[in-house]
Amino acid sequence: PDELATIIKQAASKLGKECQSAAALEAAKRSRGTPRIALRLLKRIRDFAEVNAENIITLERAKDALERLGVSELGLDDMDMRYLRLLLASSKPLGLGTIAAALSEDERAIEDVLEPFLLSSGYIARTAKGRVLSIKGYEICGHKSEDSLF
Repeated sequence: PDELATIIKQAASKLGKECQSAAALEAAKRSRGTPRIALRLLKRIRDFAEVNAENIITLERAKDALERLGVSELGLDDMDMRYLRLLLASSKPLGLGTIAAALSEDERAIEDVLEPFLLSSGYIARTAKGRVLSIKGYEICGHKSEDSLF
């Protein structure tokens, strides 16, 4: 996150905004460790600052903008939560095709965009029978780990 925060601060300067260190770190923490996502979030945060005629991106502005954009403190967005809730609602492992159909997304987008972060963060697991929610995934969805079937 610290390296991403540095990237964010430099990019903010190029966009004509000063970015407080705490604001840059907040965006970095929610960017899934990906510079491309960090820069995309910065641009959206900058837009919110512009609308409010603010020259400096503050921690408060960053948090407000990220919340309005639906990016949680863990870096999860609406599509991630839809994916996790889908697995939560299922009583058995789900295949990629089933997940893609239920989310109205392309299978490749799910495999290449959604799943890497969810897998590396330990929210889901791939099994021979399909994708399942991990204990950590159950907790993110508001269920106690002892309630989980995994």
